Amino acid sequence: MSQTRRPMIAGNWKMNGLKADGTALASDLAKLLNGETDPVFEMVVCPPFTLIAGIAEAITGSAIGLGAQDCHAADKGAHTGDISAPMLADLGCKYVLAGHSERRTNHGESDADVKAKAEAILASDLSAIICIGETEAERDGGKTMDVVKTQLSGSLPKSATAANSVIAYEPVWAIGTGRTPSDDEVQEVHALIRAELAKALGEDEAAGVRLLYGGSMNPGNASNLLALADVDGGLIGGASLKSEDFWAIAQSCDT
Repeated sequence: MSQTRRPMIAGNWKMNGLKADGTALASDLAKLLNGETDPVFEMVVCPPFTLIAGIAEAITGSAIGLGAQDCHAADKGAHTGDISAPMLADLGCKYVLAGHSERRTNHGESDADVKAKAEAILASDLSAIICIGETEAERDGGKTMDVVKTQLSGSLPKSATAANSVIAYEPVWAIGTGRTPSDDEVQEVHALIRAELAKALGEDEAAGVRLLYGGSMNPGNASNLLALADVDGGLIGGASLKSEDFWAIAQSCDT
């Protein structure tokens, strides 16, 4: 973790939580963060669409950033069931995930789809958290680096900067499984991402982009992962649904 890039701890709640659950979780986190003097980390929560408005109210006055899990590439139109980036901005969102592996797999989203969504996010003055990562078969086949390079180049908008874009590396085989790559493997991929960003954005800009690790980060392994040179935080799934676990991960940024 760099001393110049402020770490981000982002919670992806996925399709979990009813109104009472989400409000309670967000309120707990807001109280914890409000009790922290000058936190070194930025905390972000990405609830389901149904909870965004209520969570926005629950975290009012706190430093928690509000995010969404997805958006459509269009601003408006005949897209039943979809949500646009301007709608999310209107609700108070600051961040939007683009290209989470579950969207790529379950909804067949291509790199071009992810790039179009990321462009829409940036056009609405929101920040994109762009997700990339290999499957278990690709890892076992020695294709991790090629997959990561391809997904990054195909998903990154030309207008991406360190100020408006975050990259989350999430090995698909590690999400929700309790398995993680070794620390050396995580750092190797993150270093590759940084190098590829330098080619696309220039070295100075790439040096400021935050790179998150996603894939079974928990209170037990967070300190080691966050100590890696090119890991600037985490995109947390299951552990973000328990305030004590999510807070413990955030506190690992201080170690």
